[in-house]
Amino acid sequence: MKDNSQSKSGYYGKFGGAYIPELLFNNVDELQKNYERIMRSGEFKKQLNALLKDYVGRPTPLYYSEALSAKYKARIFLKREDLNHTGAHKINNALGQALLAKMMGKQKIVAETGAGQHGVAVATACTLLGLSCVVFMGETDIARQAPNVARMKMLGATVIPSLSGTKTLKDATNDAIRYWINHADDTHYIIGSVVGPHPYPDMVARFQAVISKEMKAQLLKQTGDAEPDYVIACVGGGSNAAGAFYHFLGSGKTKLIGAEAAGMGVHSHETAATLMVGSVGIIHGSKTYLMQNKDGQITEPYSISAGLDYPGIGPLHAYLHETKQATYFAVTDREALDAAKELIHLDGIIPALESAHAFALLPRIKFKKTDVVVINLSGRGDKDMETYLKYLGTDGII
Repeated sequence: MKDNSQSKSGYYGKFGGAYIPELLFNNVDELQKNYERIMRSGEFKKQLNALLKDYVGRPTPLYYSEALSAKYKARIFLKREDLNHTGAHKINNALGQALLAKMMGKQKIVAETGAGQHGVAVATACTLLGLSCVVFMGETDIARQAPNVARMKMLGATVIPSLSGTKTLKDATNDAIRYWINHADDTHYIIGSVVGPHPYPDMVARFQAVISKEMKAQLLKQTGDAEPDYVIACVGGGSNAAGAFYHFLGSGKTKLIGAEAAGMGVHSHETAATLMVGSVGIIHGSKTYLMQNKDGQITEPYSISAGLDYPGIGPLHAYLHETKQATYFAVTDREALDAAKELIHLDGIIPALESAHAFALLPRIKFKKTDVVVINLSGRGDKDMETYLKYLGTDGII
């Protein structure tokens, strides 16, 4: 199965599915029965496409970086998802799911967020569409992502701190699921990545697939070939990478490259490189790779990037990794900071720390001069300024 399709039960090979408690069955069953029908409807497509164009600002530019191209001796393009309204790719999925929820008759939205980009996107979509919004966010992430917390509150969302575990994304997801169980009748849960029980991995990937759809059209116009030699994206749960890879899956030409967060190092016990150190198990209703100990208990992830410190990975990426249809590398905090510094100096772009992990792979890959390389710049770095400032050097930059 060299493509992005799932079986009817929501599996990519042996990965995926819906491993859920009985309390969640009705919620997930309702969504499974409705999401494809609504997404195929002409009215849904018309409304979503209009919002993506006129509200989000799509298509986002495909920018040719002369400086990076000269340094790494390839033709390097940046897909500028950082220029979306709200500052990241997350709005593509948030708007899609919020519109879907409204057409299902829901009045409330619950969501989890790590870096806050998904939370801001959901709060924005809810305000626009007249839905109430509750966002769970780990207390640790609230402290390091204060600008996005302020944005969510300004947009009318109720932000609830998650106080268990490491107080990060995994714990916020647990709390959001519990809330959804208790408010099923009028509430839809907008998961922010290609994780969770079926149909979420498929649904989120479809909403993010607009990224690679645009890439193909833009590359054809700018290079004469719709298929690049490489597509590179950072991977936490994996939604921006899923969107960037989607229309190149099964390509005989394009190499798909993912950058996981190694944190302090793959063997340091302070890492979030799930594919490097994890094993197959169940997390948040899906069979995939996750970080767990020998007793099957989920271990705590770490990354300098709040959006990548998740102890699992989307089942699509687990499948692509196992079938060798994509290649994944682990990038340390220091490597990500150095890559951000380079992008700032060479192109005047301050990337999100998540996105910086993708740029850190440029020195590791030996390109040919004719290679066309697309890096998905998934978000801007406004939210990370406090973290960047901690690493300021004497020259004033990281």
